[in-house]
Amino acid sequence: MNGAYVYDAVRLPRGRVRRSGGTLAGVPPYELFGQLLRALEKRSLPVELVEDVIVGISTVTGEQGGDLARAAVQWAGWPDAVPGGVVSRLCCSGLDALDSAAARIVSGSAEVVVAGGVESMSRVPMLADRPAIALDPDLGERTGFVTIGVSADLTAAVSGFGRAELDAYAVRSHRRAMAAVAGGSLVPVRKGGEILLTADEGARADASPEAFGSLPALFGADDPAWDRVARRLPEITRPAAGLHTLATAPQLADGASAAVLGSRRAAARLGREPLAVIAATAQAAVRAPLLTATVPAAAAALRRAGIGPAQLDVAEINESFAVTPLLLTRELGVDPARVNPNGGALAFGHPLGATGGNLLALALDELARADGEYALLVIPAALGLATAVVVRRLR
Repeated sequence: MNGAYVYDAVRLPRGRVRRSGGTLAGVPPYELFGQLLRALEKRSLPVELVEDVIVGISTVTGEQGGDLARAAVQWAGWPDAVPGGVVSRLCCSGLDALDSAAARIVSGSAEVVVAGGVESMSRVPMLADRPAIALDPDLGERTGFVTIGVSADLTAAVSGFGRAELDAYAVRSHRRAMAAVAGGSLVPVRKGGEILLTADEGARADASPEAFGSLPALFGADDPAWDRVARRLPEITRPAAGLHTLATAPQLADGASAAVLGSRRAAARLGREPLAVIAATAQAAVRAPLLTATVPAAAAALRRAGIGPAQLDVAEINESFAVTPLLLTRELGVDPARVNPNGGALAFGHPLGATGGNLLALALDELARADGEYALLVIPAALGLATAVVVRRLR
């Protein structure tokens, strides 16, 4: 079969970003990803067969600039002949790295590719690359740019989700995260001879509607950004109050993820059978600053995979604010019990470029536990973007 198959998927535990210095703040991003390359090699990957390493990064600057993928390959001690490159589509970058690798495999231009993502938000904060879209007032006015938090409030307001519903979803995310059991994809983070982190951070045992309901809104209805929204979308009614809070926004996190993708005939050379196949991918965009592109992206990916929402065993919808999974669950008609069954970014954090590969690893772990077949992975991004991937587990 002419397809892109998943032979392995690994991820690091997500480490919280703290003002005092997060657990993973002392590990540079090339090393975070490099540790996964070493882990794949220890899991019997013949690294001399890897024809490319594609890394998704949202903020490509500073320590995350200069072709981090190639730097990580060299840090890991992989053969000099293994190249590496970076793709960037904001929060979608990790899924786009998987899509790029799958396209290489399907086209026949490569047999084995490692793809994933990394983001050290402790060391390279959002907007550290000083993008014109955010800092140039003329461009911002022309494109309607606002912070993604205002986009989330706007999307919740036009979609009919209120503060109580958003808070309740966040509580569910934390409770599921507290009950989650890590799967075989998780790789501990080390520094020298010390193990720094073995489990995802961030989930709160004391999450409750009362506690979350008492938090102030992050973006009030009087935020100056709403003036730009009103000029671009005059038909939109400004909400009476802000809707998302620290509890219903994704936590900042550091992390990395990686997967081995290959052709079907690569199985003999890799010495293993594939775990899954990339059934379909899709990208979509809507008029900024809405965060609704997940709906057409997911619908396109499902259509290309030849399945409907009822056939999904798992839907890993990145919790880019609470409105994202709520909206997609409602619009597609997905069973809420199958949406982020082990919690998500509200509890564990969203390490931007690493999240796409994280969703793949989490979905494969959950499909194995539940003996399921199909998973949907979806991430929205600022500027009205989204990427979706459908994965079919091979049983």
